[in-house]
Amino acid sequence: MNVNFAERAHNHNWKLDPIVRSLLDTDFYKLLMLQFIWKNFPQVHVTSEVTNRTLQVRLAQRIGAAALIEQMEHVRQLRFRRSELVWLAGNTFYGTRFIFEPNFLDWLEHDFRLSDYTVSESEDLSGQLILRFSGLWTEVTMWEVYALAIVSELKTRSALAELSELELDVLYARAKTRLWDKIEHLRAVPGLRLSDFGTRRRHSFLWQEYCVQAMRVSLNHGASSAEARFTGTSNTALAYKHDLEAIGTNAHELPMAMAALASRGSDDALRQSQYKVLELWQQSYGGALLIMLPDTFGTTQFLQHAPDWVADWTGQRIDSKDPVLAGDEYIAWLEQRGRDPRRKLLIASDGLDVDDIVRLHRYFAGRIRFSAGWGTLLTNDFRGCHPRGEDTLAPLSLVCKLTSANGIPTVKLSDNARKATGPPDEIERYRQVFGSVATDGAEVVV
Repeated sequence: MNVNFAERAHNHNWKLDPIVRSLLDTDFYKLLMLQFIWKNFPQVHVTSEVTNRTLQVRLAQRIGAAALIEQMEHVRQLRFRRSELVWLAGNTFYGTRFIFEPNFLDWLEHDFRLSDYTVSESEDLSGQLILRFSGLWTEVTMWEVYALAIVSELKTRSALAELSELELDVLYARAKTRLWDKIEHLRAVPGLRLSDFGTRRRHSFLWQEYCVQAMRVSLNHGASSAEARFTGTSNTALAYKHDLEAIGTNAHELPMAMAALASRGSDDALRQSQYKVLELWQQSYGGALLIMLPDTFGTTQFLQHAPDWVADWTGQRIDSKDPVLAGDEYIAWLEQRGRDPRRKLLIASDGLDVDDIVRLHRYFAGRIRFSAGWGTLLTNDFRGCHPRGEDTLAPLSLVCKLTSANGIPTVKLSDNARKATGPPDEIERYRQVFGSVATDGAEVVV
């Protein structure tokens, strides 16, 4: 953990300092979804696009297209290492061995490739870079986390380049103090459980690694695995390197694509697509990997019309709805379906910080097993740490979403209308079909 961040940031004088050094440097759910796509949708073509919702940061000027392309091309040259594939093949994930099929791992080793992409500058004078991916779904899906991490760290590097080595020392001393204060707050809360979800919008890979190690040492010291407060990391490379639990299941990308593929049929086929994807997932995975994410087209309608077998799933992840409201709704739904909520898992993960995590843990204590996925405000909280009082190190609100599947536009309604994506006419049609009400939730910060 003894990393001289200031010296490392100050001495960027080599030809290329890669941001992504391993194809495992991604969220674990991407690998699970990649196997799912490889198995069920090997011929589907998709497009996806990176969006910077922090519009005041003009990425075309801040990081430039050339630097972005250089990092992206480095990732395209990477291959899964033999030792990494052996770990994926033999390690136990979520209490289960052999999650990854031998044929899939063989495909990863010999045939996996990343799709083509394009980088351009927006024509609306907003100063944004447009980063698009197109190809087979198996070639496109993994770009999401690599691309977001690259853009985020390039923005970090551009801000660090303006500081002297002494200023960098001050910056990281303040950031470490802030991280320690947060960890001390968490240590005082008995029974709390949380994991690192901070890969995609991190300050840097090295800082994420430092945060993960600090959490493990401080929160798990002297605790058994059953008592551990820090349960693991979504970053597969860090899980591999530090012998941690790899955390993650699935994301909005799957129901978005399934809905698009069904959208040219009947309205009922479109509505049922959100459950069809769960059926397919259940055929591929079981146990603790059965965590549903019901807000793609609205949580309330999802629960109201869900088949009874969905209530047998392990738990639910909350993304775009107020966690208190979403958790209460899930608990009431489980009780209506005759299931004991205390045996289920509730995961909150949207823009959380320490106070939110502690508040939610206490609110749901004794009612349901609560866990927090702590993301950007764990791995990229440098607010107030800049030695000149500037805000150039504030995290970006970056997302990478599917825009089409087999040429058909994709839609995400979300529980927060601010997060809705897709063509306006398609969004309106989906709202009518699914019966979702457009509700403006909290402002999107990260």
